[in-house]
Amino acid sequence: MSVLALLEAAKAEGRKLLAVLIDPDFGQDEALLERTVQNACMAKADLIFVGGSLLTSTSFNHCVQRVQELSDRPVVLFPGSPAQLSGHADAVLFLSLISGRNPELLIGHHVAAAPTIKALGLEAIPTGYLLVDGGKPTTVSYVSQTVPIPQDKPGIAAATALAGELLGLRTIYMDTGSGAQRTVSQEMIAAVRANVSLPIIVGGGIRDAATARALCQAGADVLVVGTAFEEDPEHIFAMSGAVHG
Repeated sequence: MSVLALLEAAKAEGRKLLAVLIDPDFGQDEALLERTVQNACMAKADLIFVGGSLLTSTSFNHCVQRVQELSDRPVVLFPGSPAQLSGHADAVLFLSLISGRNPELLIGHHVAAAPTIKALGLEAIPTGYLLVDGGKPTTVSYVSQTVPIPQDKPGIAAATALAGELLGLRTIYMDTGSGAQRTVSQEMIAAVRANVSLPIIVGGGIRDAATARALCQAGADVLVVGTAFEEDPEHIFAMSGAVHG
């Protein structure tokens, strides 16, 4: 089954999914990387995402390879640039930052990446990426040079996501960024859920099981957690219980 088919089937069946996001720079610590991936598999995380807005190491391909070797879950690239591609992954989120007006992140990077994705044989999942204000500037807002959607403007998020669906995108990813002070509000998720039929992925600022459960109830189909697991790799068990419960 393709990763997109997995996402669509889970949504149709009302099953919520948990994705563990691994920053390739974090993957330089082999022991910590191994423990995190093993915990993710034992806790029945559904997907493992690899990627970040900014890389400070050259170990991206090696990190993806190690995750694939250690994991029995689909490995999906969450690329911050066309350089973050690897044939060791199962799929790539083909992200278009539809909440911003930076042409490079709407189509420019895609033109550069498309031949490589085809050559590697990666499953590409057309994904509308919405950057949402998480309470403080994050790496993704700085690198992308875009203004996040304000938390108190769920209507803007809903209209943007709907435009993405009408353009033919297959998933919507709402994110406040790594290390954000807060995650996407339940009100905004509910507004997007009411307007689109696509699987909704939510990430950024999710640090506890209660929040994870509330976001799922609001309409999120996939929750992505990264920083919380870097700080405490054992935390994934509680988060998995909240998402899958």
